[in-house]
Amino acid sequence: MDTTDAPQMIEHINSSLDFTPHDTKWVPASARFICCGVSTSGTGVLNVYELSRGKLTTPQKIFDIGPIGLRCATFGASNAKMRHVAVGDFGGSLSIVDMERAAAADSASDSRIFSVKASNAIVNAIDGISGSTGKSHGAPELVTGGQDGLVRVWDPRVNHPVVSLEPEDGMSGRDCWTVAFGDSFNDEERCVAAGYDNGDLKLFDLRMGGNVRWETNCTNGVTSVEFDRADIEMNKLVVSTLESRFRIYDMRTQHPKHGFTHASVRAHRSTIWLARHLPQNRDIFITCGGNGGINLYRYQYPLARFKDHPDDGLPIGAMGTTELLNSRIISTQPITSFDWSPDKEGLSCLSSLDQTLRVYIVTKLAKL
Repeated sequence: MDTTDAPQMIEHINSSLDFTPHDTKWVPASARFICCGVSTSGTGVLNVYELSRGKLTTPQKIFDIGPIGLRCATFGASNAKMRHVAVGDFGGSLSIVDMERAAAADSASDSRIFSVKASNAIVNAIDGISGSTGKSHGAPELVTGGQDGLVRVWDPRVNHPVVSLEPEDGMSGRDCWTVAFGDSFNDEERCVAAGYDNGDLKLFDLRMGGNVRWETNCTNGVTSVEFDRADIEMNKLVVSTLESRFRIYDMRTQHPKHGFTHASVRAHRSTIWLARHLPQNRDIFITCGGNGGINLYRYQYPLARFKDHPDDGLPIGAMGTTELLNSRIISTQPITSFDWSPDKEGLSCLSSLDQTLRVYIVTKLAKL
């Protein structure tokens, strides 16, 4: 791309933290976002920040969320009016926190409206659906991925998992590093993608009770998975891994033998910790690396989405091309979290292991 037309990544604000951050998420329909992590004493921290006239303020008091550090968070199963945040911690618990009640409560525990044991170890990842997107289908649900290999789907109206995806009897579970909902384009269809430390990537069909619809191995540990949209028929899936690679899968055409077609891209010269799609344009996504860098990409579709396989003549997906639009090293430490604002195109918040919180603006996205 011509450099005069390329999107620019501009740091708007940065702020030092006195705790180790693990996740950042925008509060739906607001100029606020949360950052959660672990304090120096090992307790969980959940801070709320607000953008106000070019400055970063903390309108809500900084509070201790509990005795165990927080690992992940999502607003995905909460609507924009309630703004309940679901968090997973290092003790294996899943909790839903009422943000408004937390602001007035004497202690963080008073603000919990739901809490269950989701894993026998760390809750590494969490995702939610049918909440803040505004185009939701089906019941609000959460999915958690644990260090013990358990992938569980939760309905906040009941205190037990509605689906529990566990290792087979006699087999030890692999560490599940990442989970994501997808294919929720009506009230019946829904799936979960899960990635594991040994490189396994599995697609569970929730309509069929959590049966494995498809699985493969990505050679290296899978650090993040994300569908370009969770509330449409499966289209693309971006999978980031160790050893400086990410994969893009075309999820529209599944071959009975070869599964979903993918393209592999090398980037960052380091572990790629996560990939996140731009809410306003599903073909734009960003990757965050262990080298402290962020890369912005655009996916361009092929002329035809599928072709006939040369061996059996059955349809198999055809891959397009991935274009690097811009890249920037912003930290000396890995980027641990990144979230696009669902309301303002190009606005983002992110955190890194140098204990810094940043707000970035990516320009010229509307011209792509």
